[in-house]
Amino acid sequence: MKLASLKQGGRDGTLVVVSEDLTRAIAVAGIASTLQQALEHWAGVSSHLKLLYDDLNNGEQLKDVFAFDAAKCASPLPRAYQWLDGSAYVNHVELVRKSRGVDMPASFWTDPLMYQGGSDVLLGPRDDIPLPDEKHGIDFEAEIAVVTDDVPMGVTPEQAASHIKLVMLVNDVSLRYLAMNEIAKGFGFMQAKPASAFSPVAVTPDALGSAWQDGKVCLPLLSHYNGTLFGRPNAGVDMVFNFPMLVAHAAKTRFLSAGTIIGSGTVSNKDKSVGSSCIVEKRTIEKLESGESTTPFMSYGDRVTIEMLDAKGASIFGAIEQKIVKYTP
Repeated sequence: MKLASLKQGGRDGTLVVVSEDLTRAIAVAGIASTLQQALEHWAGVSSHLKLLYDDLNNGEQLKDVFAFDAAKCASPLPRAYQWLDGSAYVNHVELVRKSRGVDMPASFWTDPLMYQGGSDVLLGPRDDIPLPDEKHGIDFEAEIAVVTDDVPMGVTPEQAASHIKLVMLVNDVSLRYLAMNEIAKGFGFMQAKPASAFSPVAVTPDALGSAWQDGKVCLPLLSHYNGTLFGRPNAGVDMVFNFPMLVAHAAKTRFLSAGTIIGSGTVSNKDKSVGSSCIVEKRTIEKLESGESTTPFMSYGDRVTIEMLDAKGASIFGAIEQKIVKYTP
């Protein structure tokens, strides 16, 4: 099943069910007016949403069906109670730390890194990225995220798997030069992490078919930077902590409310030939191989596209397509 939120009806958007091929949609106010509402009552509404989804795909003559336009979408959750981002691809962490000449603790391979990002404003898939200064080291990060229902404190990874209701793509925008200062403070990210953006649609794990294996999405994640392929690492490869493990980690000492978003961190493979999912990783590889980072960070006007295709080459989540613009108060 595929769900989206249109930019109408208030801050939380209007929930629609979207066809598998992303061409048609239908509003479902009679079932749930927003995705947040659907997640809070998932056990009671998901079967009704699935029936509409099946009818859309089977060509049933449904009233009020309209052409789906990703440009009219907000983030599936335009705001969320929690946005927690992990770092499941430890290869990425190891590379970046190595470039700074910093050893990586052995515990990073057994205990996930995770920070709590801002979730009161989440960007839509075609929204510009407004930033105050291009000298802050602007970077994109192509990631995958899951959305949960209510998760009890202390769940095991095996139990956590059943609480993953949706999957989506993320552009976790990062300001690398501000991050350096915040890392040095030892108190987590804040200024270095402006609003993240999410794919046009969120997808139930079962809709991924065989690509959803062991709590991972086993397909390449494509990033294009200014129209050129930048990276295509496989999200199912080198993921040390799968999504059930990340959810269990987040819930170790707290309850997670329905609508909690948990990210994978930058998708990264040890195979360098597949490219990278962010600029800082490419700069790190350049520095390690030649002694100097040559790829610049993003400037105003630069564009990034993040997308995932199924085995037949069709877009699964729709594309995140964004441009960096100067913020004007």
